[in-house]
Amino acid sequence: MRFMTVLHNGIERLTVAAGDKVYTLPEGVTLLGLLQEGGVALRRAGEDALTRLDEELAVEGLEVLAPIPTPPTVRDYMTFEQHVQGAIRLADPEAGVPERWYAAPIFYFTNPYATLGAYDDVQIPPGETMFDFELEVAAVIGGAGRDLSVAEAEELIAGYMILNDWSARSVQFKEMTVRLGPSKGKDSATTMGPWFVTPDELEPFRRGNAFNLPMRAYVNDELIGSDTWSNMAFSYGQMIAYASRGTEVRPGDVFGSGTAGGGCLAEAWGNEGLEAHSPLKPGDVVTLEVTGLGTQRSTVVDRYQPAQDADIYQARTPA
Repeated sequence: MRFMTVLHNGIERLTVAAGDKVYTLPEGVTLLGLLQEGGVALRRAGEDALTRLDEELAVEGLEVLAPIPTPPTVRDYMTFEQHVQGAIRLADPEAGVPERWYAAPIFYFTNPYATLGAYDDVQIPPGETMFDFELEVAAVIGGAGRDLSVAEAEELIAGYMILNDWSARSVQFKEMTVRLGPSKGKDSATTMGPWFVTPDELEPFRRGNAFNLPMRAYVNDELIGSDTWSNMAFSYGQMIAYASRGTEVRPGDVFGSGTAGGGCLAEAWGNEGLEAHSPLKPGDVVTLEVTGLGTQRSTVVDRYQPAQDADIYQARTPA
């Protein structure tokens, strides 16, 4: 099944797709709420909506929200080796993929309050000069667990969606010299959706760790890079199981794949130099496509400037 969360008549509504139309679920029913009830509840609710066909909406023209407008947690990984190879060269042209990368699926937490819908405008963060996008696919779980096996973790996956982890690279690169992060360089915006697609829809395309489906990224209709989803070096089961070690994962938690090969400007800068492509600027349109999951289209808009001056954050020498 394919689900979409929309704003209809000023109210958040969950819908389920049938062809090029979507049908509303009862008011107050949310994707997160159904996931907290378990995968069976999600399927039953979708089937009921397709049986009743209460309210039919044309997808075109709908105000589309993220499938879960404020997810409980968002973990982001680095599972595409091509991306790691290119991005790391930006810091050190002679560097290779760190040995530790092969040992476990490393992740960081990003900001669930910065979640945007698939067609929302994206503001450049204050003072940012190297704004970038990232083409990813996220898995969302519909159950809870601790110290999960890979097989148990895989069973918890309720669906998949496109994820764009917008990146303030000039901030990110500076803050990571302190051996912490990424943090502030990653928390301004994360675009999710438009569709939340259940695993059974994609199963015919399964290959290796994911699915044999194309991924493409464009800026102003210029193809920046493409990859195949199944090129992930780790499976989502491994990612979720690793996250659950010594702690708990819960329904609605989001697990981003990390950037696909060729799926950001930083990788191009690492491979070809900063002249490979200019950083994102107001008016640029970023389009991300993943076959089976749909298309995101985001317009970059002017940065805003907070009232505070940047130097108020600088350390003061103790008296």
